[in-house]
Amino acid sequence: MERPAPLPRIHWTVALIPLVVLIALQVVVIREFGSDALDGASQTALLLSAGVAVAIGMIGYRVPWSNIDRAISDNVKTIGAAILILFLIGAVSGSWMMSGVVPTMIYYGMKIVSPSVFLFVACLICALVSIVTGSSWTTVATIGIALMGIGTAHGYSVGWTAGAIISGSYFGDKISPLSDTTVLASSVGEVPLFKHIRYMLITTVPSFTIALTIFLVVSLCHTTDSGVQADLFAEGLESVFDINPWLLLVPVVTGVLIALRLPAAIVLFLSALMAGLVMLFAQPDIVAQIGEGNNFRGLMLTYYSSTSIDTGNEALTSLVQTRGMRGMLSTVFLIFCAAAFGGALTGAGMIQSITTALAKSISGRRSLVSTTVATGLFSNMVTGDQYLSIVLTGNIYKKLYKEKGFEGRLLSRSTEDSATVTSVLIPWNTCGMTQSLVLKVPTIEYLPYCFFNIISPLMSIFIALLGYKIFRHTDAETIPSPKEAVLPN
Repeated sequence: MERPAPLPRIHWTVALIPLVVLIALQVVVIREFGSDALDGASQTALLLSAGVAVAIGMIGYRVPWSNIDRAISDNVKTIGAAILILFLIGAVSGSWMMSGVVPTMIYYGMKIVSPSVFLFVACLICALVSIVTGSSWTTVATIGIALMGIGTAHGYSVGWTAGAIISGSYFGDKISPLSDTTVLASSVGEVPLFKHIRYMLITTVPSFTIALTIFLVVSLCHTTDSGVQADLFAEGLESVFDINPWLLLVPVVTGVLIALRLPAAIVLFLSALMAGLVMLFAQPDIVAQIGEGNNFRGLMLTYYSSTSIDTGNEALTSLVQTRGMRGMLSTVFLIFCAAAFGGALTGAGMIQSITTALAKSISGRRSLVSTTVATGLFSNMVTGDQYLSIVLTGNIYKKLYKEKGFEGRLLSRSTEDSATVTSVLIPWNTCGMTQSLVLKVPTIEYLPYCFFNIISPLMSIFIALLGYKIFRHTDAETIPSPKEAVLPN
C-alpha cells in the first residue's frame, strides 16, 4: 500500500479558511431554506467547503490527491454502523407510532405527568432511560417521541420540550457504562471505564442539577391552560388508535433486550419487528388504511415510507406522522458529506495545523482544559461526527497531558464534556441532524434549551479554574487497583 505523503506546514489562519467558508454558507443556507436546508442545501455547502480545502491543499501546498482520498475513505468507513442505526431508528419510529405504542404512552403520560412539573420529569425520565440503554439516540427515538407529544398537549413549545429530552438523554449517555462514547473516551484517554465515569461526575452532576433546576422552575411557572388541549389529544388518539396498556409490553421487552446488553442495532431491529407484528393485530384498520386494503403493503410502508393518519386535530395529526427509513435519507446524505469535509481537512493537514497552533498557547491546567474543550467543539463542527471528534481530540492532547504531568482521566473527562455533549448542538453534525429529524424540531430551535449540553463544557473549564480534584500525575496513579483492574475498559 502506498504510504501517505508528509503533511505540509499550513499556517493555521489558512487552515481556517474552509471552516469560515462553511459557516458563512450555512448561515446563508439556513436563512434562505430554513427547515428545508436538509434536503440538499446544507450538504452542498459541506461539499463546496470540502472543495475549498482540497483546492488549497493541492494547489497551494502540493498535497497529493491520494492523501485526501485516503482520509475521506477512512472517515466514510467509520460511519457504516451509524447509518444502519439511523435506518433502524426510522423503522422503529414508524412502527412504534402506527402500532399504537407511542400513542398509548402519550395517552397515559398526559394523565400521569402533571403540566406543572413536565419539563423536569421529562428530563429526569430521559436521563434514567439513557443510563440504562447507554444510548441517547435510542432514548430520543423511543420515549423522546412520546414526551414530545405530551409536551405539545400540555402547551409547551417544541423547543423547550426537545431541550429537556436532549439534556436528559445526553446526561444518561455520558455517565452510562453501556455508552459507546463513554467507553471510547475512556479508551482514548487510557483510563479504566469506571474511574473515568466517577471523575466525570465532578462536572456532570452540577451541570445536570442546574439544568434540572431550570426545567423545574420553568415548569412551575407554566400557566397555559392545557386541560382542553390534553382532552382533545386524548379524544383524537382514542378515535384513531386502539389505546391499550398491553401495548406497553413492546417498550418493556425492548428494555429487557437492552438490559441483556445486546448491540443497539439488534435491539432496534427486534423492537421494530415486535411493533410491526403488534400493529397487525392491534391496529388492523390503520394497517388497511396505509396499505389500501393490503396488510403486507401497509406494514412495509410503515417501516420505510411516510405515513399520516387524520385524527381530526391538526396538531395531533402532525405529531403522529412518520417518515420511516426513507425519512433518514437526507441525514445519511449529510453524514457522507460531513465525512468528506472532515476527510478533506484531515488529508490536507489543516486540522493538524490548527490544533498545533492551539497547543502552543497552553501553559497550565486552565489553558490545557479550555483548549481541549474548544477543540472538542471545533472538531464537532469540522468533522460532523462525535466519534471522530472524541478520537481526534483525545489523540491530539494525549501526549501533551502526559508531558504537562496531568492524569489521563482529566483528558477523557474534558473530551466528553465537549465532544460528546456539543455534537447535538451542531446542525450539520450527525447527532444534531438525527435528533432534529426524529423530534421534528430544527436544531437551531432546540439549541437554546439544551441547558445540560451548554453548561457541561463551561463547567469543565470552571472546575479547571478552581483546580478542584485536578492532580498531578504520579507513578502510583498509573497502576490500577485490584478493583479497577477487573472492570471493563
